[in-house]
Amino acid sequence: AVTLDEYKEKFLKDRQVILKIKVFPQAGYSGYVKTLGDGTLKIAVKAAPEKGKANRELVRFLAASFAVPVEQVAIVKGINDRIKMVRISA
Repeated sequence: AVTLDEYKEKFLKDRQVILKIKVFPQAGYSGYVKTLGDGTLKIAVKAAPEKGKANRELVRFLAASFAVPVEQVAIVKGINDRIKMVRISA
């Protein structure tokens, strides 16, 4: 399974990456937890899943992790689901 750091390396090379993410809202912190067996990244966020707060927190976390502006992080599938497809582009 590919780790978040390996996705960061791929992003630096390709200038774009698509991530499959399983979000765990209302955690005690925001951060990468682990990579699941199918390659899905498990990411915890502090925010509650209400009015888009958890999505915004996820986007902020990924933007910071990949050192890009939040505008370059887009949830392309699963906006209301726990499993999301997220595109990060340069």
